[in-house]
Amino acid sequence: MNRTINIEAIKYLDKQIKVCGWAQAIRSHGKIIFIDLRDMSGILQLVCSSDMAKEIRPEWVIEAIGEINNRPAKMVNPKIATGKVELAVKELKVLSKAKTLPFSIEGDGYEINEEKRLKYRYLDLRRERLKKNLKARNEIIRFIREYLRKENFIEIQTPLLSKSTPEGARDYLIPSRLHPGKFFALPQSPQQYKQLLMLAGFEKYFQIAPCFRDEAARADRSPGEFYQLDIEMSFVEQDDILNLTENLFTALVKTLFPEKRIKKIPFPRLSYQSAMDKYNSDKPDLRNDKNNPDELAFCWLIDFPLFQKQSKEDFFYGAGKKLAPSHHMFTAPKKEDIKMLDKEPLKAKSYQHDLVLNGVEIGGGSIRIHDLKIQEKIFDLIGFSKKQKEQFSHFLAAFQYGVPPHGGIAPGLDRFIRILLGENNIRETIAFPLSGDARDLMMDAPSEVSEEQLKELKIKIKV
Repeated sequence: MNRTINIEAIKYLDKQIKVCGWAQAIRSHGKIIFIDLRDMSGILQLVCSSDMAKEIRPEWVIEAIGEINNRPAKMVNPKIATGKVELAVKELKVLSKAKTLPFSIEGDGYEINEEKRLKYRYLDLRRERLKKNLKARNEIIRFIREYLRKENFIEIQTPLLSKSTPEGARDYLIPSRLHPGKFFALPQSPQQYKQLLMLAGFEKYFQIAPCFRDEAARADRSPGEFYQLDIEMSFVEQDDILNLTENLFTALVKTLFPEKRIKKIPFPRLSYQSAMDKYNSDKPDLRNDKNNPDELAFCWLIDFPLFQKQSKEDFFYGAGKKLAPSHHMFTAPKKEDIKMLDKEPLKAKSYQHDLVLNGVEIGGGSIRIHDLKIQEKIFDLIGFSKKQKEQFSHFLAAFQYGVPPHGGIAPGLDRFIRILLGENNIRETIAFPLSGDARDLMMDAPSEVSEEQLKELKIKIKV
């Protein structure tokens, strides 16, 4: 007999089926025992004889065969999808036993120590709230894929083993066994690859892209790894990118989260300077009621400065230079401001655009530089040495073979989903997140490796 998932049990009234899952709750009523059986689809009540089920304990994995019957009127549970029926068990089998859990999986779990929850994440994920969050994440990503494919975008996966280049954050490095002393880097974003895809002629690309940055944790970014919706298009202007993104997010919210209210459509567009003057922030929260979780106040920020004064965090740019890119070094200056690059570069504005939602930057992008001379000029202005320029030699070489005007955007999926689901931390929307200090407490990573592995990689550890 094939297994039936719990949610489909209502289709088999007065018929015999087999169900499998976890014993979530057990209630003994003399000669009858009720078991709430949980599977991925939901809860189904089992009715068993005490002799049959007396040894069953919470979170044991069981298999039950029996007949689906209507519950007595007084026993109907409107809170669950199968609340009108129950399974009268004829055969019960224990598939595996479980120790007592280190914490309760009932309720939201916010009160439980987060380190303990992350250590036993596979148990924490049995919690209804987290299952709901991950199901919602799946629906959001599926909607995005279907929407962009209808707009003739091509989904392309770019490499995870790439080259270390100075792009704005610390790289995660991977030593090469076959090429001792050399390293791959995990991509901070697919920035160079997506631009090269435009040069290759794909014109409309997207990817649900993993990005890796060795930086401190924040409530809106997981340390180490996060995911973004990566979009790039050729032969477009800034308005084309903003309109596509705005239409996508509006359709997504209206379809999947109809209870949410977008404050204003089209999204307001603010210049960087006007936002700083009025709100003292480049991430203004435009909600009328900041305590209302169902209000979504999107806005665009545009007309950013092309450069900012270099800070201590900008160690990866040229030493002794005063300029660093406000966005990144591939962002195009506004056409009318190109003439400022020689004498007044700090006054030049760019085609950068940031998407802000409820006071959180959820995405950023720009029109890119497609003129080799301007790209080289930007490298000079941020003080790249000859050696640093050589790190981009592959990129600059490609620009000699015909580059279309292009641009894109990369909304952060983890941030966007966190806001839609009303969570305070993005770790609540990720299956297996790192802790705040960048550790995987469940897998006990990062971890030491053997001397044999280090020897094979020609690496010595100095502490």
